[in-house]
Amino acid sequence: MEEFVLKWSQMKDDKSLLDEIMSLYGQDILQLVYSYVKDAVVAEDLTQEIFIKCYKALPTYNQQSNIRTWLWRIAINHCKDYRKSWYFRNVSTAEEAQEWTSTDNVEEEVIQHDEDMQLAGAVMELPIQYRELIYLHYFQEMKLKEISEITGVKLGTVKTRMRQAKRRLKTYWEESTDGR
Repeated sequence: MEEFVLKWSQMKDDKSLLDEIMSLYGQDILQLVYSYVKDAVVAEDLTQEIFIKCYKALPTYNQQSNIRTWLWRIAINHCKDYRKSWYFRNVSTAEEAQEWTSTDNVEEEVIQHDEDMQLAGAVMELPIQYRELIYLHYFQEMKLKEISEITGVKLGTVKTRMRQAKRRLKTYWEESTDGR
């Protein structure tokens, strides 16, 4: 991150900086957006819109917060705005994407894929306030304090919601696997 601050001070134009931000965080933002909208095409469109917003807001970035925190805040707010929109509320979204893990045994691979899909489905069925936390903490490996800063939710509330999300996932998993 210190390298990024150094690059920030050396870059002469916002376009160079945006290119750097996109190469560093583009895929992560796309995955975050997908966790909100559950549609790959819409996620790509929203990610583009987020980077346009980022480009327009670069002159106002004051470096008081981490660039990643600033960008995630823009992304989360944009996703929340989209979810409030008429379009989102009236259009059904249904794509799910999950990577296969590689194993030597085909049977293990099929079982692992099935379990991964069940878990991904369980996460995607969580209310957005829980899904957001699970995604940021486990997939983006963010600390709860950082999640609190990004989402604008108090740390105690983040911890409580994380416990509730884990409890819901555990219950879902036990019910779907019949306690296996």
